[in-house]
Amino acid sequence: MSDDPTAYNMSAAYSPGAGVPHWLNKGDNAWQMVAATLVGMQSVPGLVILYGSIVKKKWAVNSAFMALYAFAAVWLCWVTWGYQMSFGEKLLPFWGKAGHAFGQGVLLGQAALPATEHHYHHGPIETFGIAPFYPMASMVYFQCVFAAITLILLAGSLLGRMNFKAWMLFVPLWLTFSYTIGAFSIWGGGFLFHWGVMDYSGGYVIHLSSGVAGFTAAYWVGPRSTKDRERFPPNNVLLMLTGAGILWMGWAGFNGGDPYSANVDSSLAVLNTNICAATSLLVWTCLDVIFFKKPSVIGAVQGMITGLVCITPGAGLVQGWAAIVMGMLSGSIPWFTMMVVHKRSRLLQQVDDTLSVFHTHAVAGVLGGVTTGLFAHPSLCPLFLPVTNSKGAFYGSGIQLGKQLGGALFIISWNVVVTSLVCLVVRLVVPLRMPDDELAIGDDAVHGEEAYALWGDGEKFDSTKHGWYSENDTQHNKAPSGVTQDV
Repeated sequence: MSDDPTAYNMSAAYSPGAGVPHWLNKGDNAWQMVAATLVGMQSVPGLVILYGSIVKKKWAVNSAFMALYAFAAVWLCWVTWGYQMSFGEKLLPFWGKAGHAFGQGVLLGQAALPATEHHYHHGPIETFGIAPFYPMASMVYFQCVFAAITLILLAGSLLGRMNFKAWMLFVPLWLTFSYTIGAFSIWGGGFLFHWGVMDYSGGYVIHLSSGVAGFTAAYWVGPRSTKDRERFPPNNVLLMLTGAGILWMGWAGFNGGDPYSANVDSSLAVLNTNICAATSLLVWTCLDVIFFKKPSVIGAVQGMITGLVCITPGAGLVQGWAAIVMGMLSGSIPWFTMMVVHKRSRLLQQVDDTLSVFHTHAVAGVLGGVTTGLFAHPSLCPLFLPVTNSKGAFYGSGIQLGKQLGGALFIISWNVVVTSLVCLVVRLVVPLRMPDDELAIGDDAVHGEEAYALWGDGEKFDSTKHGWYSENDTQHNKAPSGVTQDV
């Protein structure tokens, strides 16, 4: 034995034992935790910054806080019942059995999705169940940040007027009765999973559901104030770009982590993600220049998002040339629905979707699912799908396109119905929309806080009553001479 203690410690770290079971692949485990952290950073701080800066100044705090609250609330719901309902044992063809996921007996064992074992129609196993080479704790972590970002994306439709207390109730209810259904049906071993619907990393489970649910909730909550609808400029464009940049780079974990291992498909997925996003951004910017004579920064961010959303259902299933084509489509079709169709549609005009989540996530999500049904390569599909011989329509399987449309129809229908029911239930407890006096003031009225604390900026809140200053400090923090405080 070596006398060098460093050599002993290194060998112990890799020797079999309680901390290094025989099934553990340290590379896969490390990548899965890194990927989960990247996805988490898309929400906190990514979308917290993006939402807080893309809205009107008076709604910066409320918008950022809606994202932060959802991220925290989902965690507790997820480990208490949400994970097992999404990825546990089958209860119904579209739902798993509720149960906790925070005991060491569950979390330290090898990760496994028990309902994903796929059989031929006549009985024998066609594809074994999913069992990655890392602990269940990594799987629970990875899937939790996906659930959290779905609620935060949904919030983008409701910024600037939803009652925060109503949002506090909406989050756990929608997670329980909507998100878990889509996740189990398509990913966890539900009927769409076994039918062979392709959703590599959440084009349907996350983006289509958040876009449709956000639009539906926006209908029930009602619109912003007339003044805010007429003029809603971002309060900090540079900070908005910072949030958007975190969102883009975090997508490496979003799509790169879904093969559940650090394999060749994860590398392909990350590359395709960036190709599609870049193409979509450039196409959207060119369309802005052609039709509006100016390249819009907000438009570029929208194009980036639609590209990221579109590639998500097929990131590891399509070739690079297909990712470019998908980027061209995602930079143009959602642009058309947002800039042309939206302005001519009475229904779309009536619903106040603050950040146009319907176009950037629902439209782009369906587009991604359909194009995946067209371009999915037969040599890449076996790396992900339980149904053998799966391939896109361009390679001779038109039935896959039908499956993609059927999966989209289920997600759309379920979210319209369940989101409506959740809003109606919440409305029985607390109003969905803020009162008009709070809508007129914004953050200061709702939270007693403002993003930009400037003297004489119309404050309606006395911070000396809420712990910011002690009585002894009050005299030292008076407004400068000649400036009055409106309290």
